[in-house]
Amino acid sequence: MKITTLTVDEHLAPAECQTMADVRQGVDALDRALVQLLTERQGFMGAAARIKADRTKVFDRARIEDVVEKVKAAARETGLSEAIAEPVWRTLIDRCIAYEYDSWDKTKG
Repeated sequence: MKITTLTVDEHLAPAECQTMADVRQGVDALDRALVQLLTERQGFMGAAARIKADRTKVFDRARIEDVVEKVKAAARETGLSEAIAEPVWRTLIDRCIAYEYDSWDKTKG
């Protein structure tokens, strides 16, 4: 079983930043870590495309809303603004669905 090991480069906590260079170093470190996580998430979209026998099952409105509600709840728990979380995840979901359709078409279409 392969699980992504998340690596986050060393950086200061936001409250400890004294310069814009400190801020940028932190943002860049987190961006690289997010790319690692998004790569793994994309892998699950490929797996979904492989598993789903019917292309019409790729788009699932109920699942989309379930994911968004879970993300909003997690955002509230951690202090992430829902005004950031919801549109970011809706865009992520939209692009992941497009990726899944493409993967489905390449393997089964």
